Amino acid sequence: MAYLGWLFVGLLLGGGITIGITRRLGSMGRRSNGQQPVSGLLANHFHPLAIGETTISGRQFPYRVRADLQRAIDQLFAEETRVVHFCGIRREFSPEGLTLSGCLVDSEHHWAVAIPAEYEEIDIGDTEPVRALKNGLWLLEQGGTHFAVLLAPTGHFDESPGIQFQIAVPNHTEGANITQRFFRHLEESVLKAESYRGKILSLDKQDHSYSGKSSGIVVHRLRTVEREQVILPESTLRLLDRNVLQFVRQRERLSQFQQATKKGLLFYGPPGTGKTHTIHYLAKALEGHTTLLISAEQVGLLGEYMTLARLLQPSLVILEDVDLIARDRTTMSNPCEEVLLNKLLNEMDGLKENTDILFILTTNRPEQLEVALASRPGRIDQAIEFPLPDEPGRRKLVALYSQGVPIPEAVMEEAVRRTESVSAAFIKELMRRTVQFHIERDGAGDVSHADLDNALNEMLFSGGSLNLKLLGAGMPGACQSECRA
Repeated sequence: MAYLGWLFVGLLLGGGITIGITRRLGSMGRRSNGQQPVSGLLANHFHPLAIGETTISGRQFPYRVRADLQRAIDQLFAEETRVVHFCGIRREFSPEGLTLSGCLVDSEHHWAVAIPAEYEEIDIGDTEPVRALKNGLWLLEQGGTHFAVLLAPTGHFDESPGIQFQIAVPNHTEGANITQRFFRHLEESVLKAESYRGKILSLDKQDHSYSGKSSGIVVHRLRTVEREQVILPESTLRLLDRNVLQFVRQRERLSQFQQATKKGLLFYGPPGTGKTHTIHYLAKALEGHTTLLISAEQVGLLGEYMTLARLLQPSLVILEDVDLIARDRTTMSNPCEEVLLNKLLNEMDGLKENTDILFILTTNRPEQLEVALASRPGRIDQAIEFPLPDEPGRRKLVALYSQGVPIPEAVMEEAVRRTESVSAAFIKELMRRTVQFHIERDGAGDVSHADLDNALNEMLFSGGSLNLKLLGAGMPGACQSECRA
């Protein structure tokens, strides 16, 4: 029995040794297949300094500014620092994410290994996207001092994604100076925000666009609207010039007299009267301003929008159809709606007076707005009405939207007379259909009365009353009677 017992113990020991040797050989085989442990790279880089004599510091940045961070490290490592070695990193089963301290652990099973660097393209609205690194390790030298920098994503589960930088330096004065200079350079690059400053932006919750490029911040390319294409009554144009363009030109002097340099405007009027069209013009006319476009469903991101507005100021913040989230409290049906309203009020009211931010809110239903928003200077400082076009306005609109097609004066007069009480959007669509009928007829010569008649009949009668509302015929009685005549 004793013999059998010793035999059993021997088998167990032999099996354990065999398993250990097999794992070790497998480990050596994996290392020999090009999977170089990062712990060895770091140890060799800092030699003869022991790893325990280094200090690790870190900073986290929002994921949306990674284009500026990429530019910052490209500049820094190209000018001031010698790159001894660079690689990507992979570590399986690391729920805590990649960290320098984790890379220093020479685990037998799940060590961090060097891999080829992985990049993704970020669209910043320029001709070429920014090629941004997903994660990477730099082994660096500056003035005889060796140090290492890790870039890796951060954020788990329901946390907001971010980018972290960690730097390992020798634990002495020069190492501390290198750390301070490195993070100061990153912070200054983020504050400059060269990738997005002066552009037209919105936030995107999706990681990538249909083009495959990373988004996060979407850069918009709005159509160009010139000053002469803004067809509004003279009184409206004067209010626009004084409260937007002249206000911006006089900001510096206003600041000298200790007056506020932020402002809130409300554009209101029937649908299709040119509110969005005018915003396109202002986005181009306000040179040097960053424009942020906020749709009603994105109000939950308002805090992040305002962080960008302050970072990228002078800025223009556009919130269209504000009545969807800022209607009178007495008409709200649940607490969530009131939370969004309070968030908007607090963000507009919480800005410092010397913040160079212009708010433009638009609505088709001003009578439904919350009094605390619409009747409070400091939030809304000026309301500007966008009415249905008057006769001179309709003439200008017909001329604007019929460019490229000859229209006789008689047809012009008829179009102006028969479009009373309709929106600018209606006139734009009317001229498109008139030209289409002209093309279908023969496309030669001038636009005829018949072309205009066909277009009006189709818009006013063929689609019924719903079509009138969709096309912006606000009070179509006179228009219909004229058309039948």
